[in-house]
This record gives sequence, C-alpha cells and structure tokens, in this order.
Amino acid sequence: MSKEKEMTEIINMEEIIFNIDEEKVGQRIDKYLSEAIEGKSRSFIQGLIDDENVNVNDKKIKSNYKLRKNDVITVKLKEPEELNVLPEKMDLDIVYEDSDVIIINKSKGVVVHPAPGNYTGTLVNGILHHCTDLSGINGVIRPGIVHRIDKDTSGILVIAKNDDAHNSLAVQFKDHSIKREYYALVEGRFSTLEGTVDKPISRDKKDRIKMAINSDGKRAVTHYEVLEQYDKGVSLIKCTLETGRTHQIRVHMASIGHPLVGDLVYGYKRQKFNIEGQALHAKTLGFIHPRTKEYMEFTSELPKYFEELLDKLRK
Repeated sequence: MSKEKEMTEIINMEEIIFNIDEEKVGQRIDKYLSEAIEGKSRSFIQGLIDDENVNVNDKKIKSNYKLRKNDVITVKLKEPEELNVLPEKMDLDIVYEDSDVIIINKSKGVVVHPAPGNYTGTLVNGILHHCTDLSGINGVIRPGIVHRIDKDTSGILVIAKNDDAHNSLAVQFKDHSIKREYYALVEGRFSTLEGTVDKPISRDKKDRIKMAINSDGKRAVTHYEVLEQYDKGVSLIKCTLETGRTHQIRVHMASIGHPLVGDLVYGYKRQKFNIEGQALHAKTLGFIHPRTKEYMEFTSELPKYFEELLDKLRK
C-alpha cells in the first residue's frame, strides 16, 4: 500500500492519521513513521513520541512499540510559529561549530533566551544573527535551545542547529546521560571532601519566582567535591549534575548550609565579596554527537572575575 493510501486524513496540516494493514505489522512505530512522513527523521519522530504527540488507538506509546493490524496512529505536527525575536549582532565566544551543533562559552550577565516583553540582548538574538535558519527549532523564543544556564552563571552551552540534533540532545538530557560539571564558590568549610545532595525540587510555594526543596517536587541529584578551602570561610567545589532542575546547584547547596557566594536569592543578603550574582561556572559539557554518535567533551576556563577572586583568597 502506498503512503498516500495509508494516510487517511490530514487536519489543518497539523494532525495526520494512519491506518495499519498487514504489511506493516511488527514494524517499530518510529521506523514506520520516519518512512511514512516525508522529511522527518527517526530521531525527530522519537522526539514527537517522547512529547506525547503520537498516539496509537488514542493511547500513549513508546518508540519501540510494534505495529498491529488495524492500529490507528495519530501524529500531531505543529507548524513552526513565526519567530518574533530579531537577530542581533553579538560577539559570541564560539568554542565549536558544525552543521548540527554550536558550543558557546556564555559570559556572565547574558540571558540565554528572551521572555515575553524582553526580546533583545539575549544569547538567542546573537545566535539568530550568526545562524539564520533556527526559527522552527524548539519554539518561538527558544530556537535551538536545548538547555539553559542562569543569567549570572557563565560557561559552556550547546545549541542545536536542526530538529534531529535538538531531539537527540533533548533525549540525552532527559535520560541524564549528558556530562555536566560546574565550579562554584560557596560559603563555609566542609568536614568531608565529597558528598551528594538528593532532594526533590519544585517551585517555592510561597514565592513562585524561586525554586525550593519540596517533597512533591521532581527528583534532583547533585554530587559535589571540595577542591579548595580558604581562611575567609569559603570553599571552591566541583558539582556534577545527575539531573538538571532549575537553579539546582544553588538550591541544593543552600539546603545544606553552603549557599553560593554572590547569590542574593538563595544565599546571604550581606555578601563578603563585591561580585554581581552567584559565583557559578558551567565548566565541562560532554555528550554524544547527534550525527556521528561519537562522544564529545568541551571545557571552559573560569572567567576573569572568578580567577581574580580565587587569587585573592589564596593569598
């Protein structure tokens, strides 16, 4: 049966419905749909399935589902919205780039993506000037963005240049196989040189702008290692993320009595050092390349302000 005959209905170019005959029985659904829908790869289809945009007989399924006779598959293909964010020329610190990904070393003070009412001066504005064909990847105001780091956090960030790369990286972030290491300067000294914080995080129930430790939150795991301790009662630590919740390191370290230096949201209101925002740097990022399937790892040196602060502490 031809693809045209298998496809029984198209609704507003957004919802596609397939009926399965005997020829396709036993085939994996992701493989079938990647062949049935022109221009959509298997990893793109897997992303649709993960986002629950593919149903079989009105039920959710997984990518390894094997087709049965008379199955009715519904696929939701949302058309990319028109991008409202304008490209802006920006001095980007590009660590690596190929046809699938861009690795950026983000500066402290730069917002990653726009928010309603604030569509300029972000990393996305600069990326859109550098790479002009990202408008349909991951929505209107977050084109190409797979993950983000806070405005006052510096360091390594990966950006996807096409749907396949975005879906592949999103799966790796979702299953926690991405390597993410951060350096943080925190208040206090430690009695043990390594540890793990395993506490669930969700929105603060009293202050919705903040995150907090909540029993009904999503599981969050941060492993830390003490690298240096200083006489002024602060310590340099390396944090390895097992999960990636919003403000995870900041919330976790504050919860064990070691808030980040410079963090006025989760830390002390009176700070020892004159810095803008938390002393946190995304130092290492490792992942499987979406196309080559080879492991890649990128490391960023600590920014100047961070190094200068450490030099003062070491004297």
